[in-house]
Amino acid sequence: MTKAEIIAEISSKTGIEKVDVQETVEAFFKVVKTSMVGGENVYVRGFGSFVVKKRAKKTARNISKNTAIIIPEHFVPSFKPAKTFVEKVKTGNKSAKASK
Repeated sequence: MTKAEIIAEISSKTGIEKVDVQETVEAFFKVVKTSMVGGENVYVRGFGSFVVKKRAKKTARNISKNTAIIIPEHFVPSFKPAKTFVEKVKTGNKSAKASK
């Protein structure tokens, strides 16, 4: 499902104009991105957590040149779904596959 499809579905379910829904969805993503860039995690109860994970410094190899490369410590964005969300996906996919 694309962002445009999400916007269209929210618009049809709520009766809110697509333009207003798009602004809201874009604002949500902007807040999440800004918070995570600032090192702050975002928790959405019942959905999941957008967390910043720290990757330690490590040594990697460039196979083509046969040289060692040091990758410095860095941070990466990550998403951890809530337990209830994971359970719904697990049970939902079984019934969806059975009906196909």
